[in-house]
Amino acid sequence: MSGLTEGIAAAIAYIEAHLADEVDMSEAAKRACLSGFYFQRVFHALCGQTVGEYVRSRRLTLAAQELSAHRSKVIDVALKYGYDSPDSFARAFTRFHGVSPSAAREPGARLNAVAPLAIKLTLEGGIMLEYRIAEKAQFTVTGVSRRFNAETSYQEIPKYWDEHMRGPLKDAVMGVFGICLDMEGSDFDYLIADPYQPWRDVPGGCQTRVIPAATWAVFPCVLGTLQATNTRIFSEWLPASQVWRLADAISVEFYKGPLPEERDQTPCEIWIPVARA
Repeated sequence: MSGLTEGIAAAIAYIEAHLADEVDMSEAAKRACLSGFYFQRVFHALCGQTVGEYVRSRRLTLAAQELSAHRSKVIDVALKYGYDSPDSFARAFTRFHGVSPSAAREPGARLNAVAPLAIKLTLEGGIMLEYRIAEKAQFTVTGVSRRFNAETSYQEIPKYWDEHMRGPLKDAVMGVFGICLDMEGSDFDYLIADPYQPWRDVPGGCQTRVIPAATWAVFPCVLGTLQATNTRIFSEWLPASQVWRLADAISVEFYKGPLPEERDQTPCEIWIPVARA
């Protein structure tokens, strides 16, 4: 088992030990030896669900066990597993189990359960994933940004692109880059950007950012496979690599050339900062 998967296993053990109190995501990321942003990405790629989804599923599993086995009070179980009110707990519980918390206390109630995750080595991979290692000097970009949460970023960032491409700044910022940076826990800024041109004024509503010099693992793909390629980087390439590790809390999408008629075939690259393990 690689250091990356060992780290995720340690993070899962921490989460399991704190389901009945506060799960500190920064502490879980620390156990995995990753930034909060990359912890979310690696966890999702390896485990097939977000950290938040896993925590909610496990808490609702344990809550159902307590209600059915011990006839505990609904309000006590709700508070124990992080819900501010019986109503919010009841809504989440009913969505997950298909019955209300009070019904779960009845003999013979049918309930759902999610077992604790265990990271195991399996015979996967074997499919080519092209990449190259590239040294890139510091460069500056100009663009627009929005704050996102790693839990929902796969769904929300494409919407942000669509909104930008219909908005007033679409001609000022064409969208050569998509950059994740300023990561704090599960939150990060996503910048739609172009190379900075010092002879031009920065358009209103835009900002300039300096991307530091780095060694990058560069993965070519097309727009239609960008998210799938990103998942494979964290579920296959990084866990299998004995030479490279993540070096910084930043990632870059590079869009090469104008959009073709088939938008999903737009050539692009994913850049991940790496250092020797």
